[in-house]
Amino acid sequence: MNTNSTLVLDFEKNIVEIEAKIEGLKLLAKDEDVDIAQEVNRLQQKLEKQVRQSYANLTPWQKSQVARHPDRPHCLDYVHALIEDFTPLCGDRLFADDEAMVGGIGRFKNISVVVLGQEKGHDLETRMKHNFGMAKPEGYRKAQRLMDLADKFNMPVLAFVDTAGAYPGVEAEARGQAEAIASSIQKCLRIRVPLISIVIGEGGSGGAIAIATANRVLMLENSIYSVISPEGCASILWRSADKVKEATEALRLTAQDLKHFGVIDEIVKEPVGGAHRDPQTTINRVGEALLRNLKELLPLSGEELKKQRTEKFLAMGRNLPE
Repeated sequence: MNTNSTLVLDFEKNIVEIEAKIEGLKLLAKDEDVDIAQEVNRLQQKLEKQVRQSYANLTPWQKSQVARHPDRPHCLDYVHALIEDFTPLCGDRLFADDEAMVGGIGRFKNISVVVLGQEKGHDLETRMKHNFGMAKPEGYRKAQRLMDLADKFNMPVLAFVDTAGAYPGVEAEARGQAEAIASSIQKCLRIRVPLISIVIGEGGSGGAIAIATANRVLMLENSIYSVISPEGCASILWRSADKVKEATEALRLTAQDLKHFGVIDEIVKEPVGGAHRDPQTTINRVGEALLRNLKELLPLSGEELKKQRTEKFLAMGRNLPE
């Protein structure tokens, strides 16, 4: 279990206190040659129990906090761990390269694939470089270019979704943000190769669905996927940031809700305590889920894949469960 988190969530305070006691005992043992094995073992058991209890019944707002945790593995973490011989491809051949949207070609379990995803960054420098995962029009046009490449060379597309939403700045709107997102959704529907998307953190609005209009849409257990952020919803409906928890409840944005509604196809279970506590196990589970779904889609013809994808989204919302 990773205990080096840089952010303490409000419901994790008891967990952090126990972790601090364990670290204190270990330091004491180093300095004074004290046998602490029995006490550390007792505290480890208490820690595991506390983590299980804390994460057993998270509220939607708490899940949103976990989904945004900076220590969760991000797009490039998955790419570097799962994709061999990854070669980044840059630019939209129209305006510029958008580093919020990363993409390229590589091999996933010896299968040649095209990879897309939003990268948020891990520290201030990389977050600024990747614009906090909020792509501009050139990012969505780069995604379209890479999907065309995948279609031409018959390579499946794997998309890692993690964005609060498309960049809302004036310059993005001036360069055709809405058109770029709409065209990216259209491109997702038109390609004749398997397209699998997984929400690894936040799936925010059109910025997410632009690369998530897929044959299979997966979500990590504690990720979120919605038409608007909880904060944005609260500001519009209640005109108050104090209503963010109520907005999160109303949006039904958790993986469990969306699976119930048929918006997503599969929930990938996270390690106890969330992806930020055990990134490697999370990455391994995502890799297993992607491979299983890819193997199911590869035997289908291009026309079958395209038809399945189109019918999936046309049917969505017609018969929603209560």
